[in-house]
Amino acid sequence: MTLVNYKSFLSVLILLTCLCGCVPRASTRPAQSGQVSGGPFLLGIDALEAQGFALLRGRRVGLICNQTSYNGRGQMTRQVLQRAPGVQLTALYAPEHGIDGDIKAGKYVSSRRDRVTGLPVYSLYGVTRQPSPAQLAGIDMMVFDLQDIGSRSYTYISTMALAMEACAARGIPFVVLDRPNPLGGHGVYGPPLESAYKSFVGQIPVPYVHGMTTGELAAMTNGERWIGRRPQLHVVRMRGWTRNMFWDHTGLRWRATSPNIPKSISPFYYAMTGMLGGLTPVDVGIGTNRPFEFAAGEGVDPHEFSAAMNRYGFPGTRFEPYISTTRPGRNGSRIHFDPRSGADLVAIDVACILELHRRVPGGLLSRVSADGLSLFNKVYGSNRLEQAMRSQESPQRLIQSWRSSNDRFRSARQKYLLYQ
Repeated sequence: MTLVNYKSFLSVLILLTCLCGCVPRASTRPAQSGQVSGGPFLLGIDALEAQGFALLRGRRVGLICNQTSYNGRGQMTRQVLQRAPGVQLTALYAPEHGIDGDIKAGKYVSSRRDRVTGLPVYSLYGVTRQPSPAQLAGIDMMVFDLQDIGSRSYTYISTMALAMEACAARGIPFVVLDRPNPLGGHGVYGPPLESAYKSFVGQIPVPYVHGMTTGELAAMTNGERWIGRRPQLHVVRMRGWTRNMFWDHTGLRWRATSPNIPKSISPFYYAMTGMLGGLTPVDVGIGTNRPFEFAAGEGVDPHEFSAAMNRYGFPGTRFEPYISTTRPGRNGSRIHFDPRSGADLVAIDVACILELHRRVPGGLLSRVSADGLSLFNKVYGSNRLEQAMRSQESPQRLIQSWRSSNDRFRSARQKYLLYQ
């Protein structure tokens, strides 16, 4: 569908909705079908607009957003809501990387005035990780519209959970404008999160790769009581998204969710080498135009390591010898991957870590600080991987250890799935 036709369709849909007085209610109940017969793909923000913004009318609205928060026509969500009839957009809230997405991982984000809307932007990655009572004082409804990438350690879903809890404490309803999971909706991979390792890089107890949208995660977070207080929750569902869809099926432009997630395939590579990237001395491609697409370590024979990784036979995955130019001496493999292969992304990460650990002189843990090791364990969700590295355990045994917990999670998540 062309941009012109899309605009025409959306305008007609909004007009018919308003004339008929039939405003579909946002819901967290599972849809009967994830595909709208004969209709276009609509993001949550587009569906909200098609409903005439009824859910937000008469409200003083806060919006958690960043540079990924656009509608299907390429308009910023914060501008769409600022112009929406009957909606008073009052404040913006920025996650890690800031409202413009240009601040590096782990760096302090300050509160400031938004250059686009003129509204105050309260940092949720500065002094506090969740909105304070003072920051919530001017709103009576909170809207969340961030593009997630499908891995537990990516902090946008932690921001969502903590903001839900803060809003619940003040009786503020919470709205999630749903967006696609770029990894698709089927894959469930990786270890569970043990309660002792709960942190901002692991806030809700889902497998490392969970296969859920932000709206589904919000519904499960509420339903499973993963937060202390639960808000009144509304999820504005997408239209036309199904669990077997990848980003290129949506027709949407990919907008870098953070500096090192520049492409729609980057979330796959993040799940594949993100944990490895927290160790030293390694090279996963940060600083190149292919971040997370490499697995390399100091003193490693790239041909021997690549051959060892190819012997695992991960579906749709090939390891090509790589000699680092950005970090001389850290060699290994460039990873070539087919997103439709169904390969266990976290299994690849664990195998890379354990195989490099055996080959790097002194091992990958020899130069890790106490704080670095603590963060590594929090990202994994326990100290189980650290123990496997120290005992030279096989990757296969570690990978097998999370199979039963993943099966239980698939069963538990079923009632929260909004799309087929």
